[in-house]
Amino acid sequence: MPAARESLLDAAYTALVRRPWSAVRMVDVAAAAGVSRQTLYNEFGSKDGLARALVRREADGFLAGVDRALTGHSDPGDRLTATAEWTAAAARENLLVRAMLTGCWSERLPAPALTAVSSTSAVPAQRRADGPLPSPGDFVALVRDRAVGLLAAPGTAKSDSSDLARSCELAVRLALSCVAAPPGEGGVAGLVRSALQRQAG
Repeated sequence: MPAARESLLDAAYTALVRRPWSAVRMVDVAAAAGVSRQTLYNEFGSKDGLARALVRREADGFLAGVDRALTGHSDPGDRLTATAEWTAAAARENLLVRAMLTGCWSERLPAPALTAVSSTSAVPAQRRADGPLPSPGDFVALVRDRAVGLLAAPGTAKSDSSDLARSCELAVRLALSCVAAPPGEGGVAGLVRSALQRQAG
């Protein structure tokens, strides 16, 4: 029932934007998605299961955007700059992505444990959501490793690969700093380009 699951997650996210997670009611989420409350419980098991699935979906959406940014340009510097811009924009526009990237979960958000929880769900997507969720450090490593995998030329020497990994991590960490303290003139792109040029020179 993937369509119902997505509708329920959309409804849960919309409800979260409007009010604190503690005030989001399962019956309201089900009604907004146009399904029964029983369908909601069959899909997620509990409100905590819904929260974990919502956080997992937003994490996956963020990483899909990283992949698009990394493949949208031919120049490696432009790819890293686009990735940094995407990271800052996604965190600005999506309160769950911001919380995941910074580790700052306010009292109005669900704060599911990052560790796996036991799952008896018959729904494969829920079993995945019940697995471990990425921490801010995990996101840095995931984005860095994705960037290195796409930017490293076949047969790249280990020292060059290490330099590339440092450049990729620098771009990600600069983007995260821009989430916490928005940059001034030149924005995220100017900051990342400048840092990458200094590192290369």
